Amino acid sequence: MELYTPVLALAGLAALFAIGSIVTSMVVGPSRYNRAKVDSYECGIEPTPQPLGGGRFPVKYYTVAMTFIIFDVEIMFLVPWAVHFDQLSWAGLIAVFLFLFNITLAYAYEWRRGGLDWD
Repeated sequence: MELYTPVLALAGLAALFAIGSIVTSMVVGPSRYNRAKVDSYECGIEPTPQPLGGGRFPVKYYTVAMTFIIFDVEIMFLVPWAVHFDQLSWAGLIAVFLFLFNITLAYAYEWRRGGLDWD
């Protein structure tokens, strides 16, 4: 049980900090509410009227989001490989090169299609 004492102490400290932050913000923070603040799913800014069709998001928004996800997946696979690089054989090296080749093809395709242009 003595091995878990630091973990339990840290968990208690984290819970105390979370509860203390909430209580402090209630006591110290302003309590002026308006219609937009108490409205659900709003951040306090008066919402602008939407078109009847619900509006359209540009496709560039989705391509940027997918590029971010691809970067995350790439790092998620490359960091463990880099940590255990000395223990892997040639098969590990070839697998990473094939992975990087596929990712490079995806980036080249997106670049060619104009997905990385910020205009």
